[in-house]
Amino acid sequence: MKFLAIDTSGKHLSVIAYADGAEEKIYLPDCAMKHSVMLMDAIDSAFSHAHITARECDFFAAVVGPGSFTGIRIGISTVKGLCFACEKPALSVTSFDCIAYDKRNEGKLLALSDAGRGEFYACGYEGTKVVLPPRILSAEEALELDKRGYVLRSAEEITLPCLRADLSEGLRNAVLAKAGEACGTDALKALYLRRSSAEENRK
Repeated sequence: MKFLAIDTSGKHLSVIAYADGAEEKIYLPDCAMKHSVMLMDAIDSAFSHAHITARECDFFAAVVGPGSFTGIRIGISTVKGLCFACEKPALSVTSFDCIAYDKRNEGKLLALSDAGRGEFYACGYEGTKVVLPPRILSAEEALELDKRGYVLRSAEEITLPCLRADLSEGLRNAVLAKAGEACGTDALKALYLRRSSAEENRK
């Protein structure tokens, strides 16, 4: 199996080139939201070090959100371009998957990220199955799920007591687990759980 996976959904940048078990991972924890400037160089570097080309990939994967509106659009458009150019399928992965698949999880897990305004983007898993669809929760609602047996996990420092996830490792594991779901580029639909700031300001 060969693939390229990218995550531009937050301040970080993840790029993984995977070739039959060998891989090259590039992870920048804070690229100052300059994904459009840094992404293609990171992709070229990952391909070079993994000794594969775009046309050798079986599919391309992108994280579709939730997260930065601009970052998500950059990731989706880049992967769509690669899919069209190389005539290969696409795989959609969520930001929550990157948190949930970081480590093997047998029980109930609540993947969380900061949504601003004292709220959190959240998605509940049991093992690798989504049992609570993506939503926005208050701190009180997240803590109530903690009391109900959900382990809280986030890739960033938030105002709730959480286990920390490795987004790059989670992306790799999620793509490997979901590889059979790769299909047409129509699957690459942005997962937005709230309006952008510009849309909110127009209200």
